[in-house]
Amino acid sequence: MSEPGSVWQDVLTELVTGSHLVTGDGIPELLDKVLVPTGLSAELFLVDHDQVEMRPLRPRVDGPVRVDGPVRVDGPVRVDGPVRVDGTLPGRAFQLNEVLDDRDDGETVLWVPLVDGVERLGLIRFGLLVGADPADPVLQKHCAVLAGLTAHVIASKFEQSDTLPVVRRTRPMSVAGELLWQLLPPLTVAGRELALAAVLEPSYDVSGDAFDYALDATQAQFSIFDSSGHDLSAGLTTSVTLAASRAARRGGDDLLGVAARIDTSLIEQFEDFRFVTGVLAHLDVRSGRLRYVNAGHPAPVLLRGGKAVRELRDGRRMPFGRIASWVPQPQEVGEEYLEPGDLLLLHSDGVVEARDADGTEFGVERLVELAERAAADRLPAPETLRRLAQAVREHRSSELHDDATLMLVEWSGSAAARLLPRIP
Repeated sequence: MSEPGSVWQDVLTELVTGSHLVTGDGIPELLDKVLVPTGLSAELFLVDHDQVEMRPLRPRVDGPVRVDGPVRVDGPVRVDGPVRVDGTLPGRAFQLNEVLDDRDDGETVLWVPLVDGVERLGLIRFGLLVGADPADPVLQKHCAVLAGLTAHVIASKFEQSDTLPVVRRTRPMSVAGELLWQLLPPLTVAGRELALAAVLEPSYDVSGDAFDYALDATQAQFSIFDSSGHDLSAGLTTSVTLAASRAARRGGDDLLGVAARIDTSLIEQFEDFRFVTGVLAHLDVRSGRLRYVNAGHPAPVLLRGGKAVRELRDGRRMPFGRIASWVPQPQEVGEEYLEPGDLLLLHSDGVVEARDADGTEFGVERLVELAERAAADRLPAPETLRRLAQAVREHRSSELHDDATLMLVEWSGSAAARLLPRIP
């Protein structure tokens, strides 16, 4: 009989080997096959774009799943439908990146976060054999490692499959949204001393807002943009802005050079007076030195010790585009030294201008208050933004008339650690 560690090593090896030729819709069956020696079952749930529910990758199955190997004795695999993020135990596992055990339809299960790097994709529901101890730390560790590898496989197949993107959708995606989501990086990234998360609304019809980042061992560069208009034309404007900023940044330009490249590209590509507001920022992750340029965008908010201390209002210039060519633009860069644990909240005007049925704006004060509350709770950065986005969604009386983007940057090793799945 093989040793338990050897069995799990074989499972991981088989998953890697099988992943080379597997298609997106074939990942559940690949997991069925590789898990046979362990006696476990696994079902994959991917979070939707609004992060309201987690949707099963495999539709409902009534009756036992046939695979080569031991027959499970604790009941059939059942996937009844989406799982809510709020108000459920699996949802708590997703929110807090925790491995949690549960009883689901009479079966003992483990809910394990599905995290690619630090990007939250959803959960894996592991069904355990009768008599297995769900609190066994060795079992939980093996399941967490397998979930991490599975998340990498899923992420590698998103661009090759329509099944995976469609599972994450609760309604059709607009053409502008389809364009923009293809250009954006993952919503969450981290290094040893930094955590960064972003969120966009409305998820299925976003067009003019965007964010970007590049994270290295010693520096982090990040940006947020808001193009004029809200249609496919705005999406094209944003696409040029993203491409221009990346080309300049990767060519070694500083913040002012990146800003100039964006101006030039927008003027060359469009004859009208469309414009883009935005913030370009560079953080030295060793010293905490933050430098930034603000092109007509709402000022970032600095939170320290769980409280908003000030808005960063330096480094201002006109919005990117043709209107910036009317007069010489300031060649000054804003500067701030962060302290360990500081958070920087960036947002577009669509967040604070969202209105309820009475016409009351969401407002900067409400946004800051919610951010302070989340900071005091020491939530993972993407969970903080998920809750902020949900608050904006609940406040508005209908679909947003403007895109709304939030970005949260925390200079802290503990913030980065909170993005990793936790095993009790």
